[in-house]
Amino acid sequence: MTAPAHVPGRVTLVGGGPGDPDLLTIAGLRALQSADVILTDHLAPDVTGLVDGTEIVNVGKTPHGPATPQEEINALLIEHARSGRHAVRLKGGDPFVFGRGGEEFLACSDAGVPVSVVPGVSSAVAAPELAGIPVTHRGMSQGFTVVSGHVAPDDPRSHISWAALAQSQTTLVLLMGVRQLPAITAALADGGLPADTPAAIVTKAASPDMAVVRGTLATIADLAVSSGVRPPSITVIGDVAALDLRG
Repeated sequence: MTAPAHVPGRVTLVGGGPGDPDLLTIAGLRALQSADVILTDHLAPDVTGLVDGTEIVNVGKTPHGPATPQEEINALLIEHARSGRHAVRLKGGDPFVFGRGGEEFLACSDAGVPVSVVPGVSSAVAAPELAGIPVTHRGMSQGFTVVSGHVAPDDPRSHISWAALAQSQTTLVLLMGVRQLPAITAALADGGLPADTPAAIVTKAASPDMAVVRGTLATIADLAVSSGVRPPSITVIGDVAALDLRG
């Protein structure tokens, strides 16, 4: 559906949560229902039943598989907006938490396209919670640190002090770290984090296929392989990973 010519085009970046449409915010749902086109991916919830006749374009980035280049996504958002449409970029999690939402915002802004953000439910917190794991708990963890695990600790692109994280005494939440989990857990162990520190992996949170793999810092990487863990998955490392408060 093409917007009337007098209506200026715009872009809205919507956080879709960890994958369940029921976890969309009201503001996010309103943005989707007012959209002329929705650019989505494999991490975002399936919203086909929530919008009527809206064009939906898949711009997914399958891990280690086919991927739509970020530059192409940026260009599509700008192109739709310049044609007078309201383009919604629906993202899994939150646009500004280890996604490319910041790049999309800047690309639209630099192109003179009105752009706004609807924050989403961050998968970093929601996925553990859905598995009964609180990222903080009185007496067990006074804070949590969310880290992108998309590159190994010894990769030149890594800017993280894993030794410091090992000594932080906070719950560690790893996003995008399935492939690099052996290297990450080894770096944390080298940094002094005890081998028996509880760890858990939450896979496909908020979906019917959600699964939880539990172990320790020393065992979780091997358990991930033997359990066939695949993205999207989130790893929690810390005392709280031993809890299951689902009732």
